[in-house]
Amino acid sequence: MTWTPMSTVEGLPLIGGQGRFRTLARAEGGLAYEIRYPAGVASPVHSHDHDSIVYLLSGSLRGTLDGREVALEAGGTIVHPRGVPHSVEAVADSQWVEFKTPPPSRPPIGG
Repeated sequence: MTWTPMSTVEGLPLIGGQGRFRTLARAEGGLAYEIRYPAGVASPVHSHDHDSIVYLLSGSLRGTLDGREVALEAGGTIVHPRGVPHSVEAVADSQWVEFKTPPPSRPPIGG
């Protein structure tokens, strides 16, 4: 599986640099990405047409979920429900697996 540079999320540019991603698996009901952000990289506030379940493998993330401040440490999980505005920022170099269901109608992340 090849890592791809990531500079956008839902068509919006990342803040503070680039991340990387790779597709882990695809199924009729969804897909899974592995994503890495170096410390200081963040997504802008965005929402999407699918639910995302994030499992943080390493690092530390903070952000917002429907206007509330949230934090996630390694081993933690958070859900970004479809249509709910949220943002993510890597406090430390961070790596996570993100499951998206149903499959997004268009690529949600890109280079």
